[in-house]
Amino acid sequence: MNETGLNLVILAPELFLAVAGMVLLIAGVIRGNAITAFLSWSTVFCFAIAASLILGMEWNSGTAVNDLLIVDGFASFMKLVILVGLAAAVTISVSALYEDHIIRFEYPVLVLFAGLGMLLMVGANDLLSVYVGLELQSLSLYVLASIRRTSNKSAEAGMKYFVLGALSSGMLLFGMSLIYGFAGSTSFPVLADVLSGENIPLGVVFGMVFLLAGLAFKVSAVPFHMWTPDVYEGAPTTVTALFAIVPKVAAIALMMRLLFQVFYGMAGDWMQIIWFISLASMTLGAFAGLAQDNIKRLMAYSSIGNLGYALIGLAAASPEGNASVVVYMTIYMIMTAGTFAIILCMRRDGLGVEKIADLAGLSKTSPVLAYALAVLMFSMAGIPPMAGFFGKMMVFKAAVAAELYWLAALGILTSVVAAFYYIRIIKLMFFDDPVEGFDRRIAFERRAVIFIVVLFVLGFIIEPGILMDSAAGAVSSLQLQ
Repeated sequence: MNETGLNLVILAPELFLAVAGMVLLIAGVIRGNAITAFLSWSTVFCFAIAASLILGMEWNSGTAVNDLLIVDGFASFMKLVILVGLAAAVTISVSALYEDHIIRFEYPVLVLFAGLGMLLMVGANDLLSVYVGLELQSLSLYVLASIRRTSNKSAEAGMKYFVLGALSSGMLLFGMSLIYGFAGSTSFPVLADVLSGENIPLGVVFGMVFLLAGLAFKVSAVPFHMWTPDVYEGAPTTVTALFAIVPKVAAIALMMRLLFQVFYGMAGDWMQIIWFISLASMTLGAFAGLAQDNIKRLMAYSSIGNLGYALIGLAAASPEGNASVVVYMTIYMIMTAGTFAIILCMRRDGLGVEKIADLAGLSKTSPVLAYALAVLMFSMAGIPPMAGFFGKMMVFKAAVAAELYWLAALGILTSVVAAFYYIRIIKLMFFDDPVEGFDRRIAFERRAVIFIVVLFVLGFIIEPGILMDSAAGAVSSLQLQ
């Protein structure tokens, strides 16, 4: 670290995104909505540059800004995953902004600042930097949810997300204040030393519970999921895609750092919480999804259920469990990007449609889309040899190794139930009579994302060790004791 304790060189990706965001914002203010597409592609380019900066630096560089932020293998790997997800989310939305008449230059700029917040969250080394990163992300997403000003549904989605988000932020702050008051510090290394002993203050336990409750809202885990279906349905589909693809990855990464670097000495307390919200999320996601007729609401409950499976790996509290979480969330993020790219193609006469029934007979009217979506649905259902199967196999294997037999068994059971609504979509596309076909014109960038995602899902079995070994190396930075 340098004399000032800032060590800003290792924060080059975050600093670059911050400066680029301000430049793009000024350009948007000067030129207006006419350059929305240019700003969108510029944002994708900025994410690519930030990823290259991460790849070009030492992954275990240490701390920066007086130990408020940390750069290690785990943070660097998760930042790369997040940047890939952000780039995919913006890429599939460029044409959709014009198709849905949401031509606003603020959209890509807000996504960029939300991404900056996510990177700060993942690299946080202090409760203060956690809150700053979390709020930078959240404030950007609140505005995005209601960016379609002429839509009552969009306004309602933004308001619900904002009100419940403010509540979760209050819970986070209250938990942080309790932890600071009883432990005497907000620094992760100091807290880890204080909380590694036997006499842990009861106030810290309460603080941890409030902190986890606030983070559970961010990942839409039960019982803090109530905003998810309404916001997914009410927000513009481009924004819904962003919500589904990236923020959960950042929040899960933050939760892993907190649990295994700060609260690992209290594993007996938080494992019960993770066990409960994992089981509740899997169950609700599986059974509530059966009753949905809107594809975006279905994806909302699918995201809740999939989050439950990822939390199984956290409940295992082991290096194997942590690696399984990273692999699962990476695969889920990629599958979701492809699925929403296809959902954005569900248009008739230029207008988007969202009913699951609109997919009937898609194999006859748009066979390429039908087969691509079938591959993704089989993968989400965990059918081998798709990539989704390996993600679920890893979390269930980690649970069994940690002797969480009941949790693994219930996870398999809910996975079978959830497979019903994935396979129902396939049945509609291939065995029902066709309805009016979708518009033939599909933007090139959307087709490219669908092709890459399907190729990944089908080809993952050829060399699964690349992602698995990378994830195992990344989580080794977390201080499991």
